[in-house]
Amino acid sequence: MGAPSEDFGVTFSTDPARIDIDLVHAFLSTSYWAEGRSRVAVEESIRNSLCFGAYIGEAQVGFARVVTDFATFAYLADVFVIPDWRGRGISKRLMVEVLGHPRLRNLGFLLRTRDAHGLYRQFGFERPKDPDRIMVMRNLHESTEPG
Repeated sequence: MGAPSEDFGVTFSTDPARIDIDLVHAFLSTSYWAEGRSRVAVEESIRNSLCFGAYIGEAQVGFARVVTDFATFAYLADVFVIPDWRGRGISKRLMVEVLGHPRLRNLGFLLRTRDAHGLYRQFGFERPKDPDRIMVMRNLHESTEPG
């Protein structure tokens, strides 16, 4: 667990005990990328990832999750700042925290986004130069029904 850092009144932590699972589940289950994700799946994903929380006081206002082997590769997922706190630079500070984490500094990253390309470009992310070499597989056992 990295020591929390502070900037503009926002603190960041990787302490899993601080994650507000109710908030994370409520946000993710209505997001375009995780609509209908169950609370059980959210809890399991948090348990098996390096998670970052952004806080104002004790209230969580942002979240990011990294799935990684800590040696070569990391997948950045479930990044959000709650609507009331957007536009204050929290997402940028959250990215600084994620990419500056000592166990993640020298890894290659992958992420998916529909609408935040501008944010991620600021941190060196770019479209794949060779998209024909990338393949994906949808979870065939996952229900397509929300809820």
